[in-house]
Amino acid sequence: MAEETGGTGLGHRSISMTRVEKGLYEVTNARGGTMLLGGGGDSTHFTPVELLLAAIAGCSATDVDFITAKRAEPETYTVTAEGDKVRDDNGNHLDNITVRFAVEFPAGEAGDAAREMLPKAIAMSHDRLCTVSRTVVIGTPIDSGLAED
Repeated sequence: MAEETGGTGLGHRSISMTRVEKGLYEVTNARGGTMLLGGGGDSTHFTPVELLLAAIAGCSATDVDFITAKRAEPETYTVTAEGDKVRDDNGNHLDNITVRFAVEFPAGEAGDAAREMLPKAIAMSHDRLCTVSRTVVIGTPIDSGLAED
């Protein structure tokens, strides 16, 4: 197995999930971070689909932030992601996924440079930088099965 690297560099990534109760799981990353996922009905925990949207938005948000903040710190920075859960001949999946940025930079030369770079940074993230959205767009196969002893 490849060496676990974590962070934003290249290398192996992994998580593990442990059942807490029916439909609720504790997720742990290789660095020891944890979160709850799932739950049903009125639960406030993120569902797997919401986490996918958060991962897509978060990955692009980070790319764009690192690129534009070199020019100016944003005054506001909000990213939304949404999609429609559908069922068709391909089974359950999300359709019409959108990621939208609402970013304001300060007045002045640095803010102007960041504003000019913003659409380019969003395109760079979508087209080549964001590992999460690139994985979804190119359709990477997933190998599912039982754990080996």
